[in-house]
Amino acid sequence: MRRKKIFRLVRAGFIVASLVPVYVVAQSTAIGIFEGHGDVGSVLHAGSVGSDAAKNSYTLTGSGENMWFTHDHFQFAWKKMSGDVSLTSEISLPSTLGNEHKKAVLMIRQDLGTDSVYADLALHGNGLAALQFRDEKGGDTREIVSNIAAPTRLRIVKRGDYVYMALALKEGELQPAGGWLRVPIHGMFYVGIGVCSHDKDAVEKAVFSNVELNTLLPASGETTLYSALSVVPIAGPDVSVVYLAAEHFEAPNWTRDGKAFIFNREGRILRLPVAGGTPEIVDTGFATQCNNDHGISPDGTQLVVSDQSQEEDRSLVYMLPLAGGTPKRITKNSPSYWHGWSPDGKTLAFVGQRNDEFDIYSIPVAGGEETRLTTAKGLDDGPEYSPDGNYVYFNSVRTGLMQIWRMHPDGSGQEQVFSDDYNNWFPHISPDGKWMVFISFDKSVEGHPPNKDVQLRLMSLTDKKITVLAKLFGGQGTMNVPSWSPDSSRLAFVSYQLIPKEDFPGK
Repeated sequence: MRRKKIFRLVRAGFIVASLVPVYVVAQSTAIGIFEGHGDVGSVLHAGSVGSDAAKNSYTLTGSGENMWFTHDHFQFAWKKMSGDVSLTSEISLPSTLGNEHKKAVLMIRQDLGTDSVYADLALHGNGLAALQFRDEKGGDTREIVSNIAAPTRLRIVKRGDYVYMALALKEGELQPAGGWLRVPIHGMFYVGIGVCSHDKDAVEKAVFSNVELNTLLPASGETTLYSALSVVPIAGPDVSVVYLAAEHFEAPNWTRDGKAFIFNREGRILRLPVAGGTPEIVDTGFATQCNNDHGISPDGTQLVVSDQSQEEDRSLVYMLPLAGGTPKRITKNSPSYWHGWSPDGKTLAFVGQRNDEFDIYSIPVAGGEETRLTTAKGLDDGPEYSPDGNYVYFNSVRTGLMQIWRMHPDGSGQEQVFSDDYNNWFPHISPDGKWMVFISFDKSVEGHPPNKDVQLRLMSLTDKKITVLAKLFGGQGTMNVPSWSPDSSRLAFVSYQLIPKEDFPGK
């Protein structure tokens, strides 16, 4: 009632001192290519927009406490549009003072409400560039931080329900930098530029130069695949891109010393520093058709791979030094796909297809006979030992949907960990034994195919509470194998982008 009364007084022309924020509707005054501008959300200092037609540039001033969590407060210049669009600009924040998280944004927004669904490409005061998004009205904001810092030219693109960012350094070409995730912005929406001081008591300025706002023709369907190796903390929701390339790679492991990632690409195993850079091929001898089922021994010295270069291209499990070397065959029968290493280093768990059934098996690291652990009809997959060695976690379709199960290492005591309406795959237990992460597909999705909207979800093994760590475009190859950091604070995964050829004709 208090809020309604204050609004009536404001409309009547009275000045009201209030503890309740007054939400200002964006003005309809056109400026340059934009139809209107104004403050979205609650601000203490009204913003402004100026333009220079000769330079195709705009200068915005604005206040606002933040653009994050469930509400945004900022100055916004906008145009109503529909369909597929791109917005490109050079951006500068002239003042080096103020909050390092102040931001200038290229934004696509469903409406002008403070809690609207939106996606923006934000350049922060400290040079950080990130694709930020809220995929449901009133929901929390999430972000993907690019590995390109302080870009000089930025672009945000909406293709259907998907958005992505492209960045360029000085005198460089724009290149995809992350994203391709579903943000449901439909019908008519707002596209424009904005500034937020990240300090309710401050006013900041942002300059947008060489602004290009385009309606895109429908995509032909021909795409370029980009893969992004990224990291997310268990506290969420800030995803950071470490390495992105126009190629297909999969399934990162995090080395036991915390210094590098191991992943597979075109049948080879590669090593990449955690800080990023250029990946190097690990020498795996004759094993040059490695798939995405690989991992590292508990003592950090050995690498296990699943390779399809022998036995009529059926996968077998091999072991070799982590630094590279000649593979030693472990499994006699094929196909076999590694997934788990016992914490004492003596036993491997893997998935084997035998007599048209996929079940979970164990085998000594030294080699020998395999032991069948599951016998249920349907697919059992993704076995992984708990750090204390008491359980093997796995996923099974035996109840209809793919769900997470566990059993003792001898196969006894098989029990479902939880039940819900997703297809859940590849449980990975944190090194400290407190958490389980897994990948969730919609219940309509069969198997674990690539190029799907998926979620990485985190369960506390203490109270079984589940939270969403990340939403992404991925599936097969995203997180097939253990990918925890040694300190249990972060996870590595791969997401994918299908960028229309028309967007970057030279790629």
